Amino acid sequence: MSKIMHSKHFKYIVLTLLFLGWCLGNLDRFVINYAIVGITQDLGLGASAQGIILSSFFLGYAIMQIPGGALADRFGYRKVILVSLFSWSVFTILTGSAWSLFSLIFVRFLFGIGEGSFFPSGSKAIATNFPINQRSGAMSIMLSSAAIMGVITPILTGHALVTIGWRNLFYIIGAVGILITALMFFLLKEPAKPALATSGSAQQPKTSLKTVLKTPMIWNLFISYFSIYAVNWGLQSWMPTYMVNVRGLDMTQMGLLAAIPALVSIFTMILSGYVLDRIPAGKDRMIASVFGVLVALFLYLMGSAGSITTFITYMTIVTAMAGFISTLIISKSLKTMPESVVATANGFINTGAQLAGFLTPMLIGFLVEASGGSYATAFIMLIAFALICSITLMFSRRSNSGQDNTTEMQAKAV
Repeated sequence: MSKIMHSKHFKYIVLTLLFLGWCLGNLDRFVINYAIVGITQDLGLGASAQGIILSSFFLGYAIMQIPGGALADRFGYRKVILVSLFSWSVFTILTGSAWSLFSLIFVRFLFGIGEGSFFPSGSKAIATNFPINQRSGAMSIMLSSAAIMGVITPILTGHALVTIGWRNLFYIIGAVGILITALMFFLLKEPAKPALATSGSAQQPKTSLKTVLKTPMIWNLFISYFSIYAVNWGLQSWMPTYMVNVRGLDMTQMGLLAAIPALVSIFTMILSGYVLDRIPAGKDRMIASVFGVLVALFLYLMGSAGSITTFITYMTIVTAMAGFISTLIISKSLKTMPESVVATANGFINTGAQLAGFLTPMLIGFLVEASGGSYATAFIMLIAFALICSITLMFSRRSNSGQDNTTEMQAKAV
């Protein structure tokens, strides 16, 4: 194993394991969006309760982002990833045992706590094993697992929920997670020193969370990520219900059509990482800002679409553009922040996304219930978030340009 770790191909082993683990993480998160239809029927719950269930995971997940990043920076990514993966698999199994609204909310909250450390520690693994000018590409591959699970989950769950029921589905997924944890235990390793360090390079200074929070760029990325993920999770959590209740689709039709945007976004997500590693610093942010405006436009067209075909077409465009924006935001800190604190920085930025994941499904639930089943106000809210993301990216501080230029010089030197 020591020889493998020093091989130039070891980083791809790490990336493959991160991709596999995050496929499971996204499956565990996405399946509730489809199972919730049967869960609310079995437990006799309304739209507001449904929104709270969908949001409870994200509260725990958001809380654990910064501590998870700090733990990875201090103790290494391997230990944190193993504990995170095992614990959320256990809580996936317990989700299938929920007997009431309170029990389900409590388990989903603990589920979020368990999974919350994986993303920042995975960011640490990428920063440790990949040079600067390959990190957007590596991150886009890890993030593409969400798009892939977006294809697989509706197809898998649409059939499984009818045949084996939501409880058995959670049991099976949790058991798979425990098996993947065992695989990670044997194959995921961590170098004693940063893989990219050289004898002539200066040692990176230790950086505290306080210093990270004083960086204007970090707050810019926090707000941008919050806003674009409000769009992402608003669509992910409520579109299955919307397509069944408003567009009149059955579960099988919904599952197949919902897979189309995710299928397209697999390729656009990976392509975005490749492109971002090659776009000059500064221009990437401007392109993402324009995409934010276009996301708002196509969200408006989604809400007013006259047919299911045009609705899915617009949703596909929104998903693809939002994926580019997300990849830019979360890989930016990997290229500009010191490696010694990159997990903490990405944990803080991702906290914004998960707070959006906590608030948005719940807000949509309240808006839909208050408007008698109409989703018009929900679409207006998502449009507003897309515009906030665009504005925040457009007017980010000019002082970041110095960091961008330094990043370009470092990338060329690697």
